[in-house]
Parts: sequence; C-alpha cells; structure tokens
Amino acid sequence: MTTTLIVEGMTCGGCEQNVIDALEAVDGVSKANADREANTASVEGSAKTDALVGAVEDAGYDASA
Repeated sequence: MTTTLIVEGMTCGGCEQNVIDALEAVDGVSKANADREANTASVEGSAKTDALVGAVEDAGYDASA
C-alpha cells in the first residue's frame, strides 16, 4: 500500500532526508520518499497514516494526509 502525505517546511535536500529517516523509522514502512518541490512524501508499507503524520511532525515539519 502506498500512502501520500502533504509535508510543509522542507527547504533543502537535508530536510527531505530528515523526513525520509523519520518515516522509515515507523513500524510497517518498507520505503519512503520525499519531494520538497511538490511538498509531498510517499510511503510504501502497512504503517498507519496517523503514525506517519506523527513521525513527520515529531521531526519538525507540518504534515497531513
């Protein structure tokens, strides 16, 4: 299953990597990707959307599903 999140606050490649790292730390995530230009992150796996949003917010970015 692929989940796409809207992520605001990413301004550089380091921000994208921070979001990817936060998402990949969530149980059930097999792969994550972030795109600062599109303000999105996509996640493959079985993780709950609430957990994904929470992980991104804990990393310091605004997120919504």
